[in-house]
Amino acid sequence: MSISQYWCRVGLSAVLLGFSSSLLAQAMTVYKSESCGCCNDWIDHVREAGIEVEAVDLIHLNRKKQELGMPPQLASCHTAVIEGYLIEGHVPVSDIQRLLQERPAITGLAVPGMPHGSPGMETGRLDSYDVIGFDLKTERLEVWSSYNQ
Repeated sequence: MSISQYWCRVGLSAVLLGFSSSLLAQAMTVYKSESCGCCNDWIDHVREAGIEVEAVDLIHLNRKKQELGMPPQLASCHTAVIEGYLIEGHVPVSDIQRLLQERPAITGLAVPGMPHGSPGMETGRLDSYDVIGFDLKTERLEVWSSYNQ
């Protein structure tokens, strides 16, 4: 093996190791009610994208939302935490991936309510909905993305 082939392999190994480490770092904890079927469907949507999910069933889910600082006006049926960000409700995994890639200085993303047609709420009906980026420090809300417009 030539020196250039050796360094090429070393470089490729380093890139692959870094890539696999970044994938392993993506672990999410989802807080939900035990009886919520759409929460489980949303968790399946997230897992299909390769994100590891730990589901935690809580009797007092609203108490956990308050502990995390989730604004009541953004509430939905489940709350998740991934790499320091809050994810509320049926946020599409593509938005979560964008959040983790861009790493903006916000608290997280939310889809308030339970809009039909969002991941986990595939009922055959399509409601239009926005994914809201929110920052608890500045109390700023902004539309991160829109669906079914």
